[in-house]
Parts: sequence; C-alpha cells; structure tokens
Amino acid sequence: MNLAILASGRGSNFTALVKAVQKGRIKARIKLLICDKSKAFVRKRARKLGIKECLVEPKYFKSRLDFDKKLVKILRSEKIDLVILAGYMRILTPYFVKSFKNKILNIHPAILPDFKGANSIKRAFDCGCKLTGVTVHFVDEKVDHGPIILQESIALKKEVGLVKLEQRIHKLEHKLYPLAVKLFVDKRLKVKKRKVEII
Repeated sequence: MNLAILASGRGSNFTALVKAVQKGRIKARIKLLICDKSKAFVRKRARKLGIKECLVEPKYFKSRLDFDKKLVKILRSEKIDLVILAGYMRILTPYFVKSFKNKILNIHPAILPDFKGANSIKRAFDCGCKLTGVTVHFVDEKVDHGPIILQESIALKKEVGLVKLEQRIHKLEHKLYPLAVKLFVDKRLKVKKRKVEII
C-alpha cells in the first residue's frame, strides 16, 4: 500500500510515521511528502529520512480548488492509497475529499468534537478542562469532523503547565497515529456513516 503525507510544519508526526514504517510496524511504503511551505522543517526531516519530497506552494495557484487539483494529480500519479495529514494547515476542498473518500486521515490534539480548529491544546488548557487528548479521524468536507478512528485522553493536573501538556499530547500523537495507519493498512477499519468499526 502506498502512503503520502501532507505536512506544513515541524514534522514530528511525519517522523513517527516514517520510523514506524521503517521498523516494519506498518507494512506499507511512504512514497512522498507533500509540503505547502518552503521553509517548513519537515522538508529537512524528509531529506534526512530518505523520503521523496514535493513542494507545492499555494501562491502559484488562482484558487484553493486549482491547488487541490494539482495535489490530487500528484497523488494519483504516485498511485497513493492513503493520504495522511500531519500538521497540514490547509482545509481540503470537497474535490480533494471526494477524490480520496475514506482514504484521508487526520490527527487532532483534542478530544473531538471539542476544540476543533487551531490552538486546541492551549484552548483546552486555558478553559481549565479536566481531560483533553488526541483524536485520529477520517477527513470529510467539514473541519475536524469526520468519522473517529481512535481517541485517547490525558488528565490535566494542576501542576502541569502548557509546555508540559503539549509534550504529553505530542507523545500520545506519536503513539496513536501509527496505530491508526496500521489499522487502515491492515484493512481493519470499516466505516458506516459516522462510525468506524475496528474489525
């Protein structure tokens, strides 16, 4: 099975996924990284880990749709079976989502449906939540909305600051995301409307 990762930032989840594949925990090939930011650190990680990298910058396209059509063309040319969003900071168009229906995964640093969108960890921390966590889900046409595959919570203790919480969240992401990808690759996920069954 061929995997592609879309990322915009530092790439810690990208690295966790690549290492899981390289160690044989996920029986698949990561064929390429697509990045939308020229200065993103994830590009250096890709080169270091020997992953093919493709930079596609939105500023060269007239619309979000034109941009996503280019991405879909690249992904189809590489015969990609699963698209993995790892800190990808763009909202996918319906065209993209329909092109890879139930074949796009995203990870979100909160227990969805709470704290959708950006800065989720800080918002959960600031509001004094007793629990937060991580969600891995399929992507649909709405933001942070698709069928949920895996979730795991973290208790917010009084003595834990925001930086420490962020570290704990990222550590949990690096555990859950490879597991979710493995479930997909092993064909153990069955989607029925808004629910995902692990078989």
